Amino acid sequence: MSDEAKLSPVEGIKSESHFLRGAIADELVDGQDFFGKESIQLLKHHGTYQQDDRDYRAQRSGGKGDKAFIFMVRTRVPGGKLTSEQLLAELDLCDELGNTTLRCTSRQGLQLHGVVKQNLKAVIGRINQVQLSTLAACGDVERNIMCCPAPHHFDPVHAQMQALTDRLAAHLAPRTRAYHEIWLKDPATGEDQLVAGGPNGHEVEPIYGASYLPRKFKTAIGLPGDNCVDLYANDLGLMAVCENFQIVGYNVLVGGSMGVTPSAKKTFPALAKRMTFVTPDQVVDVATQVIKVQRDFGNRADRKVARLKYLIADRGLPWFKSKVEEYYGHKLPDPHPDDVTGFDDHLGWHEQGDGRWYYGLNIENGRIHDSGDLRLKTALREICRTYRPNLRITSHQSMLFTDVAAENRTALEEILRRHGVKLSHEISNARRWSMACVAWPTCGLSITEAERALPGMIDKIEVELARLGLSSERFTIRMTGCPNGCARPYNSDVGLVGKTAGKYTIFLGGRLLGDRLNFLYKDLVPEDEVVAALAPVLLHFKQDREPGETFGDFCHRKGAENLLAWTDNYERQRAAVKSNGNGHLGASIALEAPAA
Repeated sequence: MSDEAKLSPVEGIKSESHFLRGAIADELVDGQDFFGKESIQLLKHHGTYQQDDRDYRAQRSGGKGDKAFIFMVRTRVPGGKLTSEQLLAELDLCDELGNTTLRCTSRQGLQLHGVVKQNLKAVIGRINQVQLSTLAACGDVERNIMCCPAPHHFDPVHAQMQALTDRLAAHLAPRTRAYHEIWLKDPATGEDQLVAGGPNGHEVEPIYGASYLPRKFKTAIGLPGDNCVDLYANDLGLMAVCENFQIVGYNVLVGGSMGVTPSAKKTFPALAKRMTFVTPDQVVDVATQVIKVQRDFGNRADRKVARLKYLIADRGLPWFKSKVEEYYGHKLPDPHPDDVTGFDDHLGWHEQGDGRWYYGLNIENGRIHDSGDLRLKTALREICRTYRPNLRITSHQSMLFTDVAAENRTALEEILRRHGVKLSHEISNARRWSMACVAWPTCGLSITEAERALPGMIDKIEVELARLGLSSERFTIRMTGCPNGCARPYNSDVGLVGKTAGKYTIFLGGRLLGDRLNFLYKDLVPEDEVVAALAPVLLHFKQDREPGETFGDFCHRKGAENLLAWTDNYERQRAAVKSNGNGHLGASIALEAPAA
């Protein structure tokens, strides 16, 4: 455990907060539109971030005036499971007390944006009234637990994973009464209101202790044949191993994380490591011990290197496994040979196996809104009110309408079309497999645009892919407004990471399966040159790929040095053709790759 004399300031704030209470209740009614620095840290555990609308500030005072304080409120949705009533409640909140948009997150949760301080208590209270919660959606605790969202009933595997998700989410939730006291007391009687999970909490945190974890902790549950939750990008990945349509156990993966601090070279993205195999009866206990080892040995002096990946990098996987065994009380075996082999985004129509269907709808970058001819929010309202489907949020920020009767399939599609919403088969693969974080203007960490920039880039990438005959290729494109990696850009085929104002670092060579980090291809590329920088690599891929090779695998095989040499040669020849007035150097001109 870290030496108390060297604890970071946030550790002091947590340990002195009386289990996440601090001064939040007093500051809620102090007449200010912001919270103090101690409360800002504690509020994350309650599911909200204090932010600044930089667009509004720029319009008001050229960007140099007082901050325009707003709050993002995140709802924790284990496994992405929602009812129509719950989604309608969140849509009402975004219209009445938010900025009129709702966002599906890359961890299967929901985010409201633009909430002002005076409305925070009402927003959190109403979320709990529909049996959802914001507790532990952020902060130094177990975050929203991800799980493959597909409602397949052909076998019991998916239901077993979802049941484990619910068990873990309940088991690992903070037990403090602070959340209920601050946000959910009836103002007239002072009594606790009935909320998700009931009103009975515990003063003592048996898993977290008074200081909670050194940093956030993320868990995902998925399948070897369908790694739709990016198991390797999580602190804890539980990979279901199945035999005869039953889960016989889980491969336990530890130490994944995408976050990087630009100014700290000691930080890095990491994929989780395969640690052990556990039976279904063991999995909750072993997962708990993994968290407790991180609680007791994670770095509490420097938050930049406080995630589990740094503990494992410093001490090694054998040491970490031995500590988990010590806490668990038994030796643990090696992992099962099973590993990831596929990735399904679950879009389009699928039979559930119980006589009903589900439909996966692509929601670009997760943003639910009405704008111009696109009236997605209105369409979702009509679908939820008319057919009352159950819903699942995916890890790619999209949504599944589940339990749809066969006779309602055409009508559901008609509602979407009538509101200008493209069906999933009507969008390109490039757009379908793309994802961006929120970034500018509300995220205080963002350096560049992401959500607002990526759609325009995809427009241009679609043109290049069509010109090269590559439109059917499947590869992931993920963009973030800073290196913290919220949209998981470091294991994607193409990662675009904001590095400085208006410029991006291009990473290549990851892949759809999510089990390989990509490499830095070009740094500080201006936004309007990103697609031009990718185009020659796509041409190289078209000309020199091996049979069946994916774009990410091609880039990984070639490596950064070879790709750069080839594209530099291409650009020189292209410039020569232009300068000689001989026309355009198109995709039909084959260029030999320079010798390695």
